[in-house]
Amino acid sequence: MNYVTTQDGVDIFYKDWGPKTAQPIMFHHGWPLSADDWDSQMMFFLLQGFRVVAHDRRGHGRSSQVDGGHDMDHYAADAAAVAAHLDLRNAVHVGHSTGGGEATRYVARHGKGRVAKLVLIGAVPPVMVKTAANPGGLPIAVFDDFRTGLTTDRAQYYLDIPSGPFYGFNRAGVATIPGVVQNWWRQAMMGAIKAQYDGVKAFSETDFTEDLKRIDVPTLVLHGSDDQVVPVDDSARLSAKLLKNSTLHVYDGLPHGMITTHADQINRDILSFVRR
Repeated sequence: MNYVTTQDGVDIFYKDWGPKTAQPIMFHHGWPLSADDWDSQMMFFLLQGFRVVAHDRRGHGRSSQVDGGHDMDHYAADAAAVAAHLDLRNAVHVGHSTGGGEATRYVARHGKGRVAKLVLIGAVPPVMVKTAANPGGLPIAVFDDFRTGLTTDRAQYYLDIPSGPFYGFNRAGVATIPGVVQNWWRQAMMGAIKAQYDGVKAFSETDFTEDLKRIDVPTLVLHGSDDQVVPVDDSARLSAKLLKNSTLHVYDGLPHGMITTHADQINRDILSFVRR
């Protein structure tokens, strides 16, 4: 398997498929999953002739289950280690959910001269938690519930999330897809509970406002109007205003996990943006 070792000694697993001379697209996965969550996108863009790269965040998937560094600064630095190791240039970075925060910080702090475009999908920026400066955010109790679910019965909790709000399977008339639920559970259970516990703070409390302001590459912001995990009004709509060069597309009625449930539509829209 392919690994790169970071400066602090963490082994980061990555996939690197396609012609090494082709334009690279690097994918950043959400909490608490792995690079496998991008299967539909990896194959689609590979068949379109792109070089596709995805890595497992530290503590997730096949990467090292280390004790520390489960914060956005380390996540972005780990992504930078992969990009530098593979010498990715003129790259498009695509981040979903927590991965959207990681991709945002990577592009803002490490991407100069390497990044062509950015795509944020159901992404956590600017900041999720409710504060005096962010009154539209979610109460800290929401994220405390994540931590309680993790420490009480992680295996059951990781069935409840994909069976319900993540893919919108809790909505009337939406049929649950068992394989999708099982694949989410499989990926989540591969990771370390410590990393996933710490990751809740990383995705909910990190403020990406200044990162967004620094980014000047064309950025596509995609979000579902029925995202029950990252509400659109306090994320995508605000991020699009902070970015210098953004295009916002809100999909009517689509859920947080739309890269899986509506992969064909999302893939087409990303492809159009990349080729623009």
